[in-house]
Amino acid sequence: MHMDNSLKVGSNEMELVDFRILKEEDGEVYEGIYGINVSKVREIIKMPTLTELPGTPNYIEGIFDLRSIVIPVVNLAKWMGITEPESAHKNLRVIITEFNNVLIGFVVHEAKRIRRINWADIEPASFASGGGSLDGSKITGVTKIEDDNVLLILDLESVVQDLGLYQPNIEHVSEEMENFSGLALILDDSATARKIVKEALVKMGFSVVEAGDGEEGLEKLDDLYNMYEEELSKKLKIIISDVEMPKMDGFHFAANVKEDGRFDKIPIVFNSSISDHFSEDRGKEAGAEAYLVKFEATAFYDEIARIVRAHMK
Repeated sequence: MHMDNSLKVGSNEMELVDFRILKEEDGEVYEGIYGINVSKVREIIKMPTLTELPGTPNYIEGIFDLRSIVIPVVNLAKWMGITEPESAHKNLRVIITEFNNVLIGFVVHEAKRIRRINWADIEPASFASGGGSLDGSKITGVTKIEDDNVLLILDLESVVQDLGLYQPNIEHVSEEMENFSGLALILDDSATARKIVKEALVKMGFSVVEAGDGEEGLEKLDDLYNMYEEELSKKLKIIISDVEMPKMDGFHFAANVKEDGRFDKIPIVFNSSISDHFSEDRGKEAGAEAYLVKFEATAFYDEIARIVRAHMK
């Protein structure tokens, strides 16, 4: 299952696999509607025979071999602290995902369909949940679908962090690393991801301006232009953007930047967990100079340094 190539750069749309997780509460069964970006989905399979791993968290169901690759399988209901009804185990599916260059399977109760959704219709989870929902910390966005239902976009990257598979090492910086100056703008809806990137850029000598989505990124660029005007292209050395963000995604943001004569000379780099070639191609088509997969410190430093140096000439 792959993303439909008819999704154009700047369309501000994504395709989601709609899947369901059942929850039992006070004897009643409720259906939760969730989504994951198609770009992160390799395939969807029936529940395979698993080998249990002693000593792992209870939400790790085990591992299995998929065409000679050993894949850990995470039970999403257990990870979210949901009590599963007996009926949930009849038709289990495993969504095989790849992001941050890691393969993981996620157990779901049903995989329904693919939905195309505009990022403008997705609200950030912090805004929508009011901080009080059961799954608030594990959701990056919410959107309304038919019959006034709500679809929740899960922050599956936090599973990778929980498993210890995603431990960026920003301590290692080459002794010969050139010290830069000037501003860098970073866009990411994940405060954790922004913190990691910010720390790396500060080590390189940059002052960092942050935004949580593409709309806010454009607002920050306007503010910076009002401050520096024609000098901005000399002051702002690089823009580093996530791809998946509520309201306006990274591709749409980049397309807007490259169409604006005030900002079109400022280099853009995508820093995304989506590790498929189609997204990389879309990134280049949107005008980005590089597409990095979160977060390998040495590659990050080397690419950012190379691009900033090239634009100083």
